[in-house]
Amino acid sequence: MKDVSNSSRAARPSAYPKKKPSPYGVSKASRRQSPLYPPHSLVRKTPRAAKAEQVAQRQRYAQISALRREGIYLEEEYHDEIRAYMHEMERTTMCSMASMDQQPEIRWHMRPCLVDFLVELHFLFRLRPETLYLTLNIIDRYVSKRVVFVKHYQLVGCAALWIAAKFEDAKERVPTVQDLAQMCQETYDESAFIQMEGHVLSTIQWNLGHPTAESWLRILCCVPIVEEQQVQHVARFLMEITLFYREFCQYPSSAVALGALTLARSLCGKGRRIFEETEECLEIVEHLDERLAKHANDLSETLVKKYSYAFYSKAATFVLQFYLQGGRFQRQTPLSLPMTPMRTYSPKVCTPMSVSTTASDMSDDMPVTPTSPIFSSDAFTSSYMSDDKENLPSPKFEPVINKQLIEQVPEQFLPHDFVKYQRQALHNLNGASLRPAMVS
Repeated sequence: MKDVSNSSRAARPSAYPKKKPSPYGVSKASRRQSPLYPPHSLVRKTPRAAKAEQVAQRQRYAQISALRREGIYLEEEYHDEIRAYMHEMERTTMCSMASMDQQPEIRWHMRPCLVDFLVELHFLFRLRPETLYLTLNIIDRYVSKRVVFVKHYQLVGCAALWIAAKFEDAKERVPTVQDLAQMCQETYDESAFIQMEGHVLSTIQWNLGHPTAESWLRILCCVPIVEEQQVQHVARFLMEITLFYREFCQYPSSAVALGALTLARSLCGKGRRIFEETEECLEIVEHLDERLAKHANDLSETLVKKYSYAFYSKAATFVLQFYLQGGRFQRQTPLSLPMTPMRTYSPKVCTPMSVSTTASDMSDDMPVTPTSPIFSSDAFTSSYMSDDKENLPSPKFEPVINKQLIEQVPEQFLPHDFVKYQRQALHNLNGASLRPAMVS
């Protein structure tokens, strides 16, 4: 048997040097010298050092939170670029209304049923607000490009919610396939959700970067001023109403967020940002105002129950009581700035003239030649000329002041029970516990 104990691999002749230099100038040394792979001794920390690092990280987060509460944001330098990119992504992820109208089986009156189911599913799993809006955007884009049958409509909605939850939420909050199948009362197999997920992603070309209305609302509620908590909750309630109906699908999410915030500020008695309002924003406000005024009792009971909790400042109770009592949004014209007062001149010549003034002096070609006033020989008995108006006191200047009340005093939270206003069905909802919806 060959003895290999004394043999050395380094002693073999080699055609290449032991350490070949890299042609790109990067040293191929040990991984421990790379910043991506620090030595094992640097990774291990004592308990005191690890605790000190955690304390420093908490202090850093506390400082950032304090700056945010004061309206100071560390990303203000890129604020304009961020908003421009969000607008660009918003245009590329819009759905096609014309294509959705051409669906052979799906009709718009089916949409509220699906959205109501998704709202309760979203609330049951405690997902982020952005997840719900991204879910509806994925559904609309898929329906714009594929023919969807009625029996698969709920499957598409569940697959879209599953995709959006994976994109927006934490891993432990994402529902499982078993949860989705159970919520659908075992109507679909578990493999159907996985297959539909891949089909939806390939249809929308894996493009999930849609700036939702919730993202726009957070920007609008922080810049230029920080909105109150009640205003934000009312705006969120109004934004979720827009998910149910067709007339709001044609507007971008930025306009929906601005319209909901405008109406929320008006309902809460806050001053309006007239110079930020656009035509799309006012159209959305008019659609919301008209629907709430005429069909307040037809809103989703799941949505009303969700926003009737104190966590959301009882926004649904506040809005419904406002409209059931006959309140409406008042569209105002932009306030006109005060104009600079102009001095009025009389048509007659006010400059004193001598008796030697000729016709050429009175013509339009030549200006009037001013001359000294004529006094009588007795300076103490004669009166001053009556035509001299230059020495008279000038009229008083009174600026135009707009005394219109811009901001009213906000009202207190309205009572939780609004059953007296002809909504008997909600009396049981306010006291019942939340149960998962079973939609077949």
